[in-house]
Amino acid sequence: MTVNELTTRDLIGAPAGAGERAEWLEMLAKQRHFLRFTTRDLTDEQAGLRTTASELCLGGLVKHVAAVERNWVAFILNGPSAMGDFTAMTEADWARRADEFRMLPGETLAGVLADYAEVGRQTDDLVATLPDLDATWPLPKAPWSEPGARWSARRVLMHIIAETAQHAGHADIIRESQDGAMSMS
Repeated sequence: MTVNELTTRDLIGAPAGAGERAEWLEMLAKQRHFLRFTTRDLTDEQAGLRTTASELCLGGLVKHVAAVERNWVAFILNGPSAMGDFTAMTEADWARRADEFRMLPGETLAGVLADYAEVGRQTDDLVATLPDLDATWPLPKAPWSEPGARWSARRVLMHIIAETAQHAGHADIIRESQDGAMSMS
């Protein structure tokens, strides 16, 4: 599916329903749309271009956000063991993680977008069916995690939305730097 083939459900996002969960999913769908929209009409090569001083490219940002969402959904289901101990990562582990932020040889924008769409479907299904948004797990060990902190499924969902929105803004700047196209003009 290309950005230009998105359906109304893709843009509005939330499965049928009302209440808090539908509102969370609607906001997440909106942020996903803004991120995907930055890739409209691009070739694979253009999606992999760095257009600012940063190491980021549009395809890499979509890959990263998909990986983040996938990992946090695994955390909701399985706790911190699903994410590993970031404090024990080696240089090689960090180098592999850095590959999330760029298009690698053989990767296509269509493939990256398809993976992101699948991750989104899985997240949406989980949020719609999770018995308790208040269920908590301790955060995984990471330099950016507060020691001893616990996050609820609701807090994780807030984080996924914030992460998606933040990177959609980065993507907008990268795209505008590339060819002048803007997402919110």
